[in-house]
Amino acid sequence: MKNIKELHSKTKRPEKILQFGEGNFLRAFADYLVDVMNEQGLFDGSVVVCQPIKNGLCDLINEQDGIYTLILRGRKNGEATEKTRVINSVSRCVDPYKDFNALLEIARSEDLKIIISNTTEAGIAFSEADKFDDAPPSSYPGKLTRFLFERFSHFKGSDESALYLLPVELIDNNGTELKKCVKQFADLWVLGEDFINWLDKCSFSNTLVDRIVTGYPKKDVDEFYNKLGYTDPLLDTAEPFFFWAIEDKEGLKELFPAHKSGLGAVFCPDISGYKMRKVRILNGAHTVSVLGAYLGGFDIVRDMMNDEAFNAFIITTLKEEVIPYIPLPQKEKEDFALSVLERFNNPFIDHRLLDISLNSVSKYKARCLPSLLDNVKSGSFPKRLFFGLACLIEFYNGSFNSDGAFVNTRNGAEYEIKDNKEVLDFFNSVNTLPDKVTRILKNSEFWGCDLTEIPHATEFVENCCITIENNGVKAALELL
Repeated sequence: MKNIKELHSKTKRPEKILQFGEGNFLRAFADYLVDVMNEQGLFDGSVVVCQPIKNGLCDLINEQDGIYTLILRGRKNGEATEKTRVINSVSRCVDPYKDFNALLEIARSEDLKIIISNTTEAGIAFSEADKFDDAPPSSYPGKLTRFLFERFSHFKGSDESALYLLPVELIDNNGTELKKCVKQFADLWVLGEDFINWLDKCSFSNTLVDRIVTGYPKKDVDEFYNKLGYTDPLLDTAEPFFFWAIEDKEGLKELFPAHKSGLGAVFCPDISGYKMRKVRILNGAHTVSVLGAYLGGFDIVRDMMNDEAFNAFIITTLKEEVIPYIPLPQKEKEDFALSVLERFNNPFIDHRLLDISLNSVSKYKARCLPSLLDNVKSGSFPKRLFFGLACLIEFYNGSFNSDGAFVNTRNGAEYEIKDNKEVLDFFNSVNTLPDKVTRILKNSEFWGCDLTEIPHATEFVENCCITIENNGVKAALELL
């Protein structure tokens, strides 16, 4: 069987984007977007990729001339869908660990306008161990600072040489934090005030991305190859849903009009509302439901969604206790909630409930508690969000076994509860006490406040827990 590069030719375009990161996510997200925009005539440019760590896909990308296949699989408008696209937007990949000068040469390019990065949540971090003369510096901000200084020096600090930076790492204020790290390196390496002033001409946008990327389908790859009629070791898979919120900077959306692509990219002065939408609706719906669903006998998200009681629970929770407290236009919130329900019911993704259960205490605090407290402030009692908290308490109703794992049982079979040691130690100490619900709700180290001070909260959660223990989760749902 032939390789993809033998059947598909490359379209040459100027390298307007440098991308730090060659993994599955960016290839199914940013590079896909650029490919679509090129096809639509919105953007005439290619992406030159930099491998950010020593071991990566650089050689394979170059062997295939940057061409690879993306398959989007999921549910859209109520129907299962699968679409295949050959991505032609990546020009090449450079490995700075083998040829650092190849990366610096890109810094001297007049075509370059944008830098995109995805180097994991831990990637945007300052490291005093990095040196200016390292080839390359170890950290991503260190590499970036060295790269930007090369550009500043080559173009003598001209306004025209300033770049737009679009980090997509999943941390708060990713653009702000990246710029902070770069300026720390500029100070550490004594690169001068002129360089620091030039950095202020560069635009570091905060961004928020949303797409589930399932990557290389190792288990079913032969089936995919037979369907495609060629081999492709860079084959990537993702869901159809696409969303990218980008903090608008002067001139960015004219240069990179992603909002015109029809894919779900938006430019706005402040992306915090979209972050709240994602955290409270998408992530919050997971956290409020999956622990109870697991106790109720389900193992994957899709099966939970196909259960009438849990489906109705999630829909009503979002409609009555979450969406009203998000400061965005009503239609945007409702449309996003509908897309979330479709994504949860993706027939191509087996999203395990136990995988989502990791660190559920901190997740509940970040994703569900703000909505709960907004309800209380408005004079409402959010019984479904409190029910989700009761399910968390029952899910964590375990103890340490002889191997040191914190476990509970479901239908006679053990499952492991994974959280940080302080959380597990606390639950282990209170789970056998008659007032465990009160102690858990009063734990302000968990929640940032004393939840027993909310009228009727303790009694309601206790009743839910008793019903779950005696009659099961489905019976407890009827209390709502």
